[in-house]
Amino acid sequence: MSSENSSSMDTNTSALAGLIWSVADLLRGDFKQSQYGRIILPFTVLRRLECVLAPNKDFVIAAAERSQDVNETALNTILLNVSGNAFYNTSKLDLSKLGETHIRDNLDSYIRAFSKDAREIFEYFSFETSLDKLDDADLLYKVAQKFAHFDLSPEAVDNYHMGLVFEDLIRRFAESSNETAGEHFTPRDIVNLTTSLVFATDDKILTKPGAISSIYDPTAGTGGFLSCGMEYLHELNENARLATFGQELNPESYAICKADMLIKGQDITNIKLGNTLSDDQLRGQHFDYCLSNPPFGVDWKKVEKAIKDEHKEQGFNGRFGPGLPRVSDGSLLFLMHLISKMQSPTADTAGSRIGIILNGSPLFTGGAGSGESEIRRHILEQDLLDAIVALPTDMFYNTGIATYIWVLSNHKPAERKNKVLLINATDMHSPMRKSLGSKRKYLNDDALETIVNLYSRYDLNELEQSGIAKIFNTTDFGYRRITVERPLKLAFYPHDSERIEAMQADKPWAKLDESLKSAILAALAQFEDDKLLSRDTFKKQLTAVLDGVKLPAAAFKLICKHIGEQDDEAEVCTSKGQPEPNPDLRDNENVPLSENIEEYFTREVTPHVPDAWIDQSKCDEKDKQVGIVGYEIPFNRHFYKYQPPRSLEEIDADLDAVSKDIMTLLAEVHS
Repeated sequence: MSSENSSSMDTNTSALAGLIWSVADLLRGDFKQSQYGRIILPFTVLRRLECVLAPNKDFVIAAAERSQDVNETALNTILLNVSGNAFYNTSKLDLSKLGETHIRDNLDSYIRAFSKDAREIFEYFSFETSLDKLDDADLLYKVAQKFAHFDLSPEAVDNYHMGLVFEDLIRRFAESSNETAGEHFTPRDIVNLTTSLVFATDDKILTKPGAISSIYDPTAGTGGFLSCGMEYLHELNENARLATFGQELNPESYAICKADMLIKGQDITNIKLGNTLSDDQLRGQHFDYCLSNPPFGVDWKKVEKAIKDEHKEQGFNGRFGPGLPRVSDGSLLFLMHLISKMQSPTADTAGSRIGIILNGSPLFTGGAGSGESEIRRHILEQDLLDAIVALPTDMFYNTGIATYIWVLSNHKPAERKNKVLLINATDMHSPMRKSLGSKRKYLNDDALETIVNLYSRYDLNELEQSGIAKIFNTTDFGYRRITVERPLKLAFYPHDSERIEAMQADKPWAKLDESLKSAILAALAQFEDDKLLSRDTFKKQLTAVLDGVKLPAAAFKLICKHIGEQDDEAEVCTSKGQPEPNPDLRDNENVPLSENIEEYFTREVTPHVPDAWIDQSKCDEKDKQVGIVGYEIPFNRHFYKYQPPRSLEEIDADLDAVSKDIMTLLAEVHS
């Protein structure tokens, strides 16, 4: 195709999408605005398919009539060959030949004559329901005739530009139903940025003649990431090929995605329907590029058993070896799933790159040893995390929360090894002219270019001068959680009536023998001192006063619980010659991985609590060293800027101004 023709098609893409969407004028009044897409999208697919099939349609019909005695599998192969496409239709009907009577039945017959994969699209669109509603509103014939006059043939609109038209229609559909759009549709600016970040450093690979790559989205939605990847590659290298793979849970979104890929000439058997986490339908397959916008903060209780079984039985041979996040948020499950889809770098393959959009929770939720921390640990210790970009709030249709793009790679160049780039783009937004649900901001082209340049150029001076980007070592996000113990020092108050009453009200007291209870109370009454600063002394005196009555360990523990109290002036309680820790004073310290824990302890803890010590038994399961390793990425802390409080003079001036305004208003009311 000449550049002149391509430019002409680019110019006409939006106009053609607008022309097709104008069918909504017929629907207005009988249908809600949010329902327009459920009619316009499948009719667009139907018209495109029949235009593509038109040149060989008669040959397919003839072949079908000649092969009536052939089994279904063989017939399918024959008709696909005759069609010359990945689908076919054996009906003599098309949108222009449905007639004015029995149009509903004729249209149903026409759709059923498509090959299985194409027919399935209309089924998951619930197209029959829409056709019934159109028929009831006496609009079916008018809408069908409208579409019959659109020229969507490959000669008029090639696959690439037809894909752009269809994406435009998907966007209009999403925006017309923005209250639910975010569940299945990622805003275009976010898709563009994420795709650009993932592809940016691979331009040399992608511009090679005959380059073939694969792209995968486990939460495909309507196919935005897959489409954007294809467009990026097309603009970079028209002769390159990008095979698309995806899986989607929502049937309608699946139908839209599958239709979009069919329109663009992709193998639609690579688009699957189902829950990716519990039923990976592309099991064992690996991809060059992975992109995903999984649902934010959605629990995985429905698939809990399947995921826990895989984690327990397969470990690192499965997808969830590093650990499992809490059931209330499955975001990190999708990230681990994508990591399992990365292909290892070899002489023939460069490796894989991932772009995934997550909320703030995966950055820091979960302390050392938790599932979330262990997942972060695996990602950072395997040097998979390349960059994180913090996005502005109010960027998505159905939520205004803070979000982040994580970029992962298993083939980092030398200068990026064991490094992580953080980019704070939270202030790089522009206001939407009209809010779409919760989306009130967007990233304009200049913002997108700035972010991608900072990431891809990786110029240290440029990053430092930007004020919004910083480079860290992967170990900067790690720490050891040490357990700090302080000695148990108990003072005893044998004559304190309130303490004795509390002891008698405690459940374990009721289980003691009555004679023992009486002996204990009598013994406490005989103590000469009101306060004793030694547990050993207290026990010796108590034993002596009991005069041969055996004191069980549980009973003495109960007495210590109520009669004793931590007192820094008391003697240290010991057990087997060692200081006994007080569980109530137990604390934890997070020591950066780059520091020696003994040096840290001497500097940060000992000056404040000289009698404290580190519990040497609390060791990390993996490296067996003292302290449990944890990882977190405190993004906001690294970009925090201190804002000094306003001066009292400024505050007083504002209060005076407000008071004057109030007095003026009151004067007007009373005048």
